[in-house]
Amino acid sequence: MSHPLDAAHHHCQSLQDAVQHLRRRHLRRIAEWGNHLGAVLPVGGRLLAAGNGGSAAQAQHLTAELVGRYHHDRPAYSAISLHAETSSLTAIGNDYGFEQVYARQVAAHGRPGDVLLLLSTSGRSGNLLAAAETARDAELRVWALTGPRPNPLADAADEAVCVDSPSSATVQEAHLIAVHILCEHFDAVSAAPASPSAPAAADVPLEAAVVERDGAL
Repeated sequence: MSHPLDAAHHHCQSLQDAVQHLRRRHLRRIAEWGNHLGAVLPVGGRLLAAGNGGSAAQAQHLTAELVGRYHHDRPAYSAISLHAETSSLTAIGNDYGFEQVYARQVAAHGRPGDVLLLLSTSGRSGNLLAAAETARDAELRVWALTGPRPNPLADAADEAVCVDSPSSATVQEAHLIAVHILCEHFDAVSAAPASPSAPAAADVPLEAAVVERDGAL
């Protein structure tokens, strides 16, 4: 008979393993995402974000941090969670089908140079794949936060961070860590004072924000 806490210990170990993988393999990419948003949003660019279920909550968490604030007061930036527009979501779903609920909003709100961030534990949601295709056609940059590779959404995105865990709960928990790291780096880059000799935000070196361990990031 298993101990009542065995499942809890297993859950914590699963998260620890996933975070270790995230730390070794994906910190540089997440930091680069924060760097890129630090260059795009302050000059009028926009982040669109979408997911389903718990991943929708993670997407909304991210956009709230950018429109509001993460740690310190700063200007508000344009970031929209596509699932949160309930009238549009239900009207599009009713008229065009659930697979188009995000793609049609991307077509409406996305502009060349904007960023679309899609979150999915499976990487196989049809409505996110359709959104990625629409975004690529409209010249948005597409990023994906997913579960393990291989998955279609990671392949459809320009860049992907794939959490290596078979547990959907663990993947979502690791995605929240990734969201917070992205926000921390965005705040650091967007708060940096500009000068004629300073590099553009997208060119700021990452070494100050990302610690290299065991030869991997």
